[in-house]
Amino acid sequence: MSTAEPGARSIHSLIPARLDRLRWSPFHTRMVCGLGGAWILDGLQITVASSVTGELTKSSTLGMTSEQVGLIASVYLVGEMIGALVFGRMSDRLGRKRLFILTLLLYLIGTGLAAFVTGHHTGWLLFFYATRFAAGMGIGGQYAAINSAIDEVMPSKYRGRVDIWINGSYWAGAILGSFVSYIFLNHFAPNVGWRLAFLLGPVLAVVVIIVGRVLPESPRWLVTHGHQEEADKVMAKIEEAVRKSGQELAPIDESKAIDIAPETRYGYLTFLRLVFHQYPRRAILGATLMISQSFLYNAIFFTYALVLINFYHVPSNKVPLYGLAFSIGNLCGPLVLGPLFDSWGRKQMIGGTYIVSAVLLALSAVMFDAKVLNATTQTIMWVVIFFFASAGASAAYLTVSETWPIEIRAEAIAVFFAIGCIAGAAGPALYGALIGNGTSRTGLFTGYLIGAGIMLIGGLVEVFLGVQAAGKSLEQVTKPLTSTDQGTPAATVTSIVSESA
Repeated sequence: MSTAEPGARSIHSLIPARLDRLRWSPFHTRMVCGLGGAWILDGLQITVASSVTGELTKSSTLGMTSEQVGLIASVYLVGEMIGALVFGRMSDRLGRKRLFILTLLLYLIGTGLAAFVTGHHTGWLLFFYATRFAAGMGIGGQYAAINSAIDEVMPSKYRGRVDIWINGSYWAGAILGSFVSYIFLNHFAPNVGWRLAFLLGPVLAVVVIIVGRVLPESPRWLVTHGHQEEADKVMAKIEEAVRKSGQELAPIDESKAIDIAPETRYGYLTFLRLVFHQYPRRAILGATLMISQSFLYNAIFFTYALVLINFYHVPSNKVPLYGLAFSIGNLCGPLVLGPLFDSWGRKQMIGGTYIVSAVLLALSAVMFDAKVLNATTQTIMWVVIFFFASAGASAAYLTVSETWPIEIRAEAIAVFFAIGCIAGAAGPALYGALIGNGTSRTGLFTGYLIGAGIMLIGGLVEVFLGVQAAGKSLEQVTKPLTSTDQGTPAATVTSIVSESA
């Protein structure tokens, strides 16, 4: 239990050990469903935006050019970047749960307003971009709050697979987005169908907010911010829910307790000091993984509709069917490979998925340039590539989340996510320009090779700098900044010296 020491503003707590001893229960299932719902919304919106691009270029809708369509994705990603930085700091100060609800509300407003753009002129175009920016800010804030909550609440033995599953649930939203986009684009007038597709997001967001309200605040966050009594109450409720599933909870060895001084506040300046003095290798690792996966994903996913339309002459209202297959492959990757990140280890799986996807993308580039692919086989190549890349991309968030101290965890996720967004925002604009009107394949061939090279670099950096965090408590992987314990356990010392020096 958490108790304040007499005469000192410090807390002696067993909460991390109490969380890590739990086996899987219905409580953990509810956490996965609640937090995964936000990722489903992100996948839904990005897929809708990508699927309807062909419709938005028609004169009967918004009459956009290919460059303007590519800019939609870039604006959304810039919004995600700013939202992550703003709300990541707030998540560390105010709590994971509060920011989960707040950012979902912002997403709801932004994505809903996008459906009401009615004109072709510059004013309406700017308004449309503004709505995408607001929705992006909401989702960007979700990345920091949710990844922190996942890793702080889940038992260490399940942390890897659950983090990857929840981040991979993005693709469940993508599947839903492809399905509803196909229905709306084929059974409604062009200027109505794309609007209904955007309005689906707010409907689901309301459901997720209702579910999110019953989720607990992170006990780890509570105790490191001095709320030891509330942390104990939340922890007791969690343990009660677990006992109801039939588990017997044995007493915990007092040696597993942590001692912290929660009165100190930290911010981005503290994060920068850690980057340059204590964890430079982890900073390089996190930035590289985020940049590589973000560039590849956004470059290809935001422009795949243009590739199908311009090079393979697929009708725009049929594009969602190809996107559906693409999304299924991306969902299956994290679901199938996720448990291996806990059993085989982080380095092996993250490095392997990045490198394999890089090699396959380079192969697809050669086949694309040789004109041996059609719309179906091109999509099959994408499915196979992103089966591996999807699991690796999800693990990038896991890596950043579990390798930085709890007091600045959301801020660290936000910073590395923002760095990735810079590359991600450039990707769709670059690939949109390389695609052009589809008269030449050389530009896109080069773009695919660039993407493969970037993913290869990400995989090699993981091989050399990756942290073996599987099965370890968060406090073993990274000691809290607020810790007052001078007798660091051997496992923690080994982790700090060998993996982050």
